[in-house]
Amino acid sequence: MEYKDRTYRNLFSGSLKSFSVTYKETDLWIGTDSGSYSCSMRQYALDIIRQMRTEMDAYLEKDPQYRTSLVPYRPMEGAPIIFQLMSQASSRAGIGPMSAVAGAFDKLVADALCNRFGCSDIVVENGGDIYAHVQHDLDISVFAGQSPLSEKVGIHVPASAFPLGICTSSGTVGPSLSFGKADAMMVVCRDVLLADSYATAMANRIRTVDDLQPVIDLCAENPDILSALAVKDDRMAICGDFELRLFS
Repeated sequence: MEYKDRTYRNLFSGSLKSFSVTYKETDLWIGTDSGSYSCSMRQYALDIIRQMRTEMDAYLEKDPQYRTSLVPYRPMEGAPIIFQLMSQASSRAGIGPMSAVAGAFDKLVADALCNRFGCSDIVVENGGDIYAHVQHDLDISVFAGQSPLSEKVGIHVPASAFPLGICTSSGTVGPSLSFGKADAMMVVCRDVLLADSYATAMANRIRTVDDLQPVIDLCAENPDILSALAVKDDRMAICGDFELRLFS
């Protein structure tokens, strides 16, 4: 099941000025503080995404194994920086480099916008994978498809914790490749690319509700992971630095 409506983006609105940017398969929701917001932001973000996609497509023509590898994979010498960043992050999680692509787009687009417009607050969301650097607390619910816990549970992140990557992988929602059956596996890391790769790696391990606690225990032992929340059917498990939140 692919979650096309993306109503979860409403959770980030608040005081942020927001817009969406779509190019090919890339669909970003971007929120910034009103003080730095400019009507030219959307076009600038679109130009950045087009440039990144053009560079990526050209490189993948030369190195098609990069796209399909399910294990850590080093890019060729001289590859665009996005491939180097994805390989570094995914190798720590022990999986293929394309597992970090959403997080990579989040971070690079956020950096470009902050450098150009001086944003004090920015959130970039890409298919449930989030890079956030904001000056206020955030409550973030997890979308878990048909699970009765979907958008009913999540985490509270205090302002002092940002910047963070907050990424979610699923074996039952969306088009991304997963070898598990998790309804949702949310992982929070300092580095959004790491969060993206670890979310995929941990979701791959969940096939039944009996896998929830062992996977959460594994997350708790990993110094890269600040918090994790796993959902399968009507069960969940959580660990880490951030408080559980219940949503009505």
